[in-house]
Amino acid sequence: MSIVNKNRKGFALLLDPEKANLDALPITDLCHPDYIFVGGSTGGDTTDFIRALKEKLPITNHQLPIILFPGNSSQFSPEADGILFLSLLSGNNPEYIVGQQIKSARAVHDSHLDFVPTAYVLIDGGVETSTMRVTGTKPLDPKDVKTIVDTCIAAELMGKKAIYLEAGSGAITPVSTDIIKAVREAVSVTLIVGGGIRTPEAMNAAYRAGADIVVIGNHFESHPEELEKFCRHNDMTSLRNDDEKYMNLALSEAHKALSSNEIPIGCVIVSQNRIIGRGHNLTETLADVTAHAEIQAITAATQTLGGKYLPDATLYVTVEPCPMCAGAIGWAQISRIVYGAPDPKRGYQTYAPRVFHPKATVTAGVLENECRALIQEFFKAKR
Repeated sequence: MSIVNKNRKGFALLLDPEKANLDALPITDLCHPDYIFVGGSTGGDTTDFIRALKEKLPITNHQLPIILFPGNSSQFSPEADGILFLSLLSGNNPEYIVGQQIKSARAVHDSHLDFVPTAYVLIDGGVETSTMRVTGTKPLDPKDVKTIVDTCIAAELMGKKAIYLEAGSGAITPVSTDIIKAVREAVSVTLIVGGGIRTPEAMNAAYRAGADIVVIGNHFESHPEELEKFCRHNDMTSLRNDDEKYMNLALSEAHKALSSNEIPIGCVIVSQNRIIGRGHNLTETLADVTAHAEIQAITAATQTLGGKYLPDATLYVTVEPCPMCAGAIGWAQISRIVYGAPDPKRGYQTYAPRVFHPKATVTAGVLENECRALIQEFFKAKR
């Protein structure tokens, strides 16, 4: 379940096999979404469509994740990379809560696809959607934020790894930023938002409110030429560029550790586009097991600002924080954590996955290969 998660944010292009015109979409090496979702409420030959889609993609974009967004069990295809295993929790029709899921379970289980258990929560966007007609269910009232949030909390308690807030295809009104914020504050799983988003400004507003992935489909059916505009003015693209810039600086710190025969882990802390703290591993130099890169950087940052809390800061570290450092990050109330290489043996996710501040967000895998290579180089030399 690695393709769609909080560690990979971005923009998803939704293509309906019955409606999409692949020849009209200007997908290029320089203009492409982060994901392609494939699906619809009524049908279409999913397998043939995905094969045609792969032929149309530029060669370097063949690794662009193609994720199934199925309306029913017949839309499963092993040609995709992953599947949102959807359950319509906003409606009361058991056929779409668990019935269609049972019908497709064997095929999904036996396939190579990454699967993401996903709660599908339909919110009234001002029009009757195909989902409403096909499932015979009603959307949630956008004014009833409590019920919407409670539904999402229930989804997380039931083990869903993602929540899809959907205003519906062709919605007049998208999911409001107030709803997105309320849900984001209540749950920690991946938050996907779609329906009725027609401008880059609306897309970026959803990101700022807490959406991890924003989905746009219907708009590009009539305005395919605007795909480039959304790619160019996507706040997440700018954020990813910043993440790589600061992770490179963290790597510079890691190289300082390497030159001192320390485990090469580096960290920088940024607030309002200014580096307020830097650090690298110093456990051998200081003969102190707590002298990890993150601890050094947090100490430097608090001295820079003259206070112990860093709520507006982003911490960049080359390797997933250990439980000790994660605890310090949590106590410092750092709001965003970005790391490069995972550490499945000693990382915080193995021991304390909820240790950060409840509103903190995590982005993993930034310059992962470079960060991993540095660690491997160090331990290879030790053998």
